[in-house]
Amino acid sequence: MPDISTSHPSSPPFTHLRLHTEFSISDGLVTIQPLIERLQDFKMPAAAITDASNLFGLIKIYSSAIKSGIKPICGCDVPVVNDDGVHTQLVLLVKNQTGYLNLTNIISDLYTEAESHGDPLLKIGKLAGRTEGLIALSGAQKSDIGSALINNENALAKSLLQTWQQLFPDSFYLELQRVGKADEENYIEAAVNLAIAVQCPVVASNDVRFLDQEDFDAHEVRVCINERRSLDDPRRSHNYTDQQYLKDSEEMDALFVDIPEAIANVHQIVKRCNLGLKLGTPHLPNYPVPEGVALEDYLCKLSEEGLQKRLEQLFDDEAQSKSVSEPYYNRLKIELDIINQMGFAGYFLIVMEFIQWAKDSDIPVGPGRGSGAGSIVAYSLNITDLDPLRYDLLFERFLNPERVSMPDFDVDFCMEGRDRVIQHVAELYGKDAVSQIITFGTMAAKAVVRDVARVQGKPYALADKLSKLIPFVPGMTLKKAFEEEPLLGEFVAGDDDAQEIMEMAYKLEGITRNVGKHAGGVVIAPTKLTDFTPLYCVESGQSLVTQFDKNDVETAGLVKFDFLGLRTLTIIDWAVKMINEQLSTDAKAIDINSLPLNDESVYRLLQKGETTAVFQLESRGMKELIKRLVPNCFDDIIALVALFRPGPLQSGMVDDFIDRKHGRTRVVYPHSDLEHVLANTYGVILYQEQVMQIAQVLASYTLGGADILRKAMGKKDPVEMAKQREAFMKGAVAKGIDENIAEPIFDLMEKFAGYGFNKSHSAAYALVSYQTAWLKTHYPAFFMAAVLSADMQNTDKIVTLIDECRAMELVLVSPDVNVGQFNFTVNDQGEIVYGLGAIRGLGEGPVESILRAREGAPFSSLLDLCQRVDSQTVNKRTMEALIRSGALDNLTEGDCDHSRALLCVTLPEAMQAAEQSSRNQASGVEDLFGGIAPSERGVEPSLTGRRKLKPWAEQERLLAEKETLGLYLSGHPIDEFLPELSHITKDRLSNLRPERGAQVVAGLLHGFRTMKNKTGDTIAFLTLDDRSARFEVSLFAKEYEKYRELIQKDLILIVECTITVDDYTGRVRGRAKQIMTLGQARKRFAHRLALSLKSEGLETGFCEHLASILAPYKKSSVEQETSTAIKSFPGPSETLEGEQNLAQEGCSVVVNYQRPGSRGCIMLGHDWIILPTDDLLQLLRMEYGKDQVELDYKQTTSLN
Repeated sequence: MPDISTSHPSSPPFTHLRLHTEFSISDGLVTIQPLIERLQDFKMPAAAITDASNLFGLIKIYSSAIKSGIKPICGCDVPVVNDDGVHTQLVLLVKNQTGYLNLTNIISDLYTEAESHGDPLLKIGKLAGRTEGLIALSGAQKSDIGSALINNENALAKSLLQTWQQLFPDSFYLELQRVGKADEENYIEAAVNLAIAVQCPVVASNDVRFLDQEDFDAHEVRVCINERRSLDDPRRSHNYTDQQYLKDSEEMDALFVDIPEAIANVHQIVKRCNLGLKLGTPHLPNYPVPEGVALEDYLCKLSEEGLQKRLEQLFDDEAQSKSVSEPYYNRLKIELDIINQMGFAGYFLIVMEFIQWAKDSDIPVGPGRGSGAGSIVAYSLNITDLDPLRYDLLFERFLNPERVSMPDFDVDFCMEGRDRVIQHVAELYGKDAVSQIITFGTMAAKAVVRDVARVQGKPYALADKLSKLIPFVPGMTLKKAFEEEPLLGEFVAGDDDAQEIMEMAYKLEGITRNVGKHAGGVVIAPTKLTDFTPLYCVESGQSLVTQFDKNDVETAGLVKFDFLGLRTLTIIDWAVKMINEQLSTDAKAIDINSLPLNDESVYRLLQKGETTAVFQLESRGMKELIKRLVPNCFDDIIALVALFRPGPLQSGMVDDFIDRKHGRTRVVYPHSDLEHVLANTYGVILYQEQVMQIAQVLASYTLGGADILRKAMGKKDPVEMAKQREAFMKGAVAKGIDENIAEPIFDLMEKFAGYGFNKSHSAAYALVSYQTAWLKTHYPAFFMAAVLSADMQNTDKIVTLIDECRAMELVLVSPDVNVGQFNFTVNDQGEIVYGLGAIRGLGEGPVESILRAREGAPFSSLLDLCQRVDSQTVNKRTMEALIRSGALDNLTEGDCDHSRALLCVTLPEAMQAAEQSSRNQASGVEDLFGGIAPSERGVEPSLTGRRKLKPWAEQERLLAEKETLGLYLSGHPIDEFLPELSHITKDRLSNLRPERGAQVVAGLLHGFRTMKNKTGDTIAFLTLDDRSARFEVSLFAKEYEKYRELIQKDLILIVECTITVDDYTGRVRGRAKQIMTLGQARKRFAHRLALSLKSEGLETGFCEHLASILAPYKKSSVEQETSTAIKSFPGPSETLEGEQNLAQEGCSVVVNYQRPGSRGCIMLGHDWIILPTDDLLQLLRMEYGKDQVELDYKQTTSLN
């Protein structure tokens, strides 16, 4: 191989010019901080980060590198395709600001101009005119030049190189890599010869993907996860080698000792790349103001006009009184001076405009969120809806003149209207200046275990078990999971495959895996977005987002606006519109923003803890807190939102607050001057604003300085806190306060600052809480219909809400295709009508088709329905969902079990007849008898009466409802089992009373929750339901581990427990000692199956038929089939773990036979001992009637 270098003195440390981090998504394991540390260890002065087709990590890497004294080189690995379709993995490196803007535009075009959502690909023609300020590395073998050289097409390679050199004059380098890939040396020899011939410089790279050589296997797994392949899949790519790690300078110099010019040119490139980014300076978009008017003057004018209107609303005729208005105008002037001085007038006007547009467009907007509610300017401009003076909300908590930072309004919009507001902003400021913000998803604990197991080819069941052993808690990590769940450690220790999964999962946990769109973040640029950030499309050509995340876009200089979707605003809007539509013409419409905040009936509802579906107040713990606190004014609701957090709950602050409110503890103030600051919270420091006011009152802090103190206390920085303590003490002494009094007050402030909540945020959300509580109090049906509509896709939530409707004694009209709309509605009788959109399998399209077809007249029969709807939209699966949910019950005569059986049987013919009729009409051909006329209600053509129809069993109906609605609507699964359970238990749940010793109770497992006790053991709380009441049973650690496999929703459980009265709630509760499923109890205690039959109801061959039903369940038959799977609904699964350990004694069979004039009893022999499974009982009840089949039990008072 020729040596193209001359004498070469000792070179400086090597710099890697092609390196992928975790932000490449498709590959790369390098994370920023370990990379910086490794570069420092290697004494490497610079590094180029060239992620695949993106600049996602640029700001993070640039900032970290600068702080660490390392020169960051901005670059990107860009896939380019030439006119012949040959691909080149081109690396583009930025020399200066011009190159940076060019690269930003090139990268953005990869996504915004993509023709499909496949891998991004740049046509070579797109580089023309945009290469200034950029250096290009050829891509080594993965390039058009490399491909030509390997194929010995030297003339073509020369021509291609000359084309690249014309595109990048004096800035194109032939790239050389030695990472152990095929044809590597052949390529290098040919490339060096070509370089000499054309006088093109060569440069060495290592195409880095991971830091250490031993990370290669983890990287292969990472690549397979992205490709959705397993390691042993022959179709998976093998594009990487174990040599693609971050080698040190000595290793790289040794690799290219024969081509020193390739190393020397690395240093030349580093010298040529000198990008300096100006970070941290915000650039506000330009707000359109009237000609000749300054931005600041316009803000002042609108604020003063707005405040005058607000005062008239608040005080009516008194608004003109100086004593009333002066405090407001003084505060307004202070705020306006600060806002204009800091240059944020445009920000307020921009927020004001899109909020006003939303309100004018009938899109509900929240009253405010976060510290922005503390601004009187925001209140005057209708940005917020809470009077900050009335509630002691501080402007400096939002915008501190002594700590320059961007203001940040979080604005809540109705979920349905949020995107319309964003669209409006894009149209107003230009679509090339507005976009949403990217988010990065990482490999979280549960997901990475499943991913690794799939890639390694491990059984699904193993991955499922491991994943389920990891607690489902936000922020959970594998390390925490092993600490909190002992079973996980035990299981992994005893399973080699599990150990292999976990070992790899640890290496990949937290790595960036995918990208998404921020829920509410929007940026507005003063010029084109690409002057500040590259762009990305979450979907092909759609959903434009920045390539920098929410923190990095602000660092880059863009201003972020939060357009948040709040579901509760949608609920309020729907409820109010339904109410106003049904009000009489002379009645005053409901204005949710003008409610009196002192409605006693609302506070009575809250005091009873009936807050399900009330915003922020509906959790179990919050309900208990409400009952203790007994709120009776709006300030109490503000306090509730602030108190219900781990800090106050665990610190004793909550107990102290409640005791002081109710007079059980005397209200004392740390200092007499603080009474007006702490009076609303009974002397307890609850809000961050109170910490600021205390510093102002006692130590003469400005509110800006007090906000800095608040932040320092929250961060607990000892150096800063020492400075603040000194300043506070000095200020307090200057005001004549003794040091011995001031010191404990500062300590108290420091303690509670860690728990203190932002009162502005709490007050704004308390207002929404009050609005929902008001609607629930005065218009319960409308409110619950709106809540049900908002949650109709969340089955678990629907179950809870339907329970609440029943508890509120609201009438719920079952699904009905002739009555229901897509959403839940309220009829003229005040009943909630079930929404058809809540039926699984019915989307908006099918429901819209049904509603359109229903406009002329209600459907009279199944055939009529099939003929009038679009069969392409409302297909067979949709029709089956309608039948199974009960929505078509009223199209036939008879009870629901008969109706649904008939509808299921006749559906195929009805759909076929409707299709034939449609084809006839389309072709202009009439049926021989004038067309198929819709049948009378309850009479379906051709099938009725032609066969004996067996109605659905009750359990079949309930199961169908559960599958389509998510709940049991027409009955309760336990009803059928109550007679049987009465043999096992002494009483229903509603009649339970504490007794000495244990009692046996039974119910359907409605739900359960778990928690950790102080020793780290798991305690479970099971809620049993037998339709008479619900009863909570606790299951302590030992029992929980023993019976955890039985804890499955909708199983009937038999529980032996001790029963006591809860001192706080006054309700009975249990502590479980033993648990059985109903199936287990049958096997243990049932001893006889009795059939009561009458001769007139029996057909010929009765004995043979009964024998055929019983035979599969004979004890002798079942024992031979060790793995018989018997589906049991809603009772126990017969294959539950531990089931086989129970004695299977079996039941004798008795037939009580009656005919006119006589009766008798037939006992079947020992050969006919059967196991009383749920399937057998269902078969017998369907055949002979559910009242004719009974299980007799041995007398028992214990499950032993």
